[in-house]
Amino acid sequence: MKREQKDQLINSLAEELKDGRNFYITDISTLTVDKTNQLRRLCFNKGVSVKVVKNSLIQKALEKTGADYSQIFSVLKGSSALMFSEITNMPAKAIKEFRKDNSKPVLKAAYIESSFYIGDNQLDTLSSLKSKNELIAEIVMLLQSPAKNVLGALQSGRTKISGIVKTLSERKES
Repeated sequence: MKREQKDQLINSLAEELKDGRNFYITDISTLTVDKTNQLRRLCFNKGVSVKVVKNSLIQKALEKTGADYSQIFSVLKGSSALMFSEITNMPAKAIKEFRKDNSKPVLKAAYIESSFYIGDNQLDTLSSLKSKNELIAEIVMLLQSPAKNVLGALQSGRTKISGIVKTLSERKES
């Protein structure tokens, strides 16, 4: 790869790292071409982008963003692949699903909303994280619940009050 091509790749990776608020670095070495294609297909279907890039280029792109990613530099050894997704937990879920039948990919590190997750032992934690949309849905449900209870009480109270008024008016007549 020529220097100009490397610079273009570094610049495009740096832009993608700046734009996204999360990414995963995995080890997919020893996967056959067929298994790698299966992984890519699974990731594509889940909205996860997979890019196999040299570690030195990943590090240069991380440095070019201007943010401090130095905690991740120690895992940039061997073969690495970057995974990007808008949904924070989707790459972890894809990895777990693929590993039901395979030993790889292994999670090296992840960066989610300014937090670092280093090591494959973080995979369960990452897959259980809720996405932004899931959190918003939970908050909306929590906010709706008391309002529904109040409306229900008011509606049931209305029938009770009308029943009491009717009973009282009948008593006065008698």
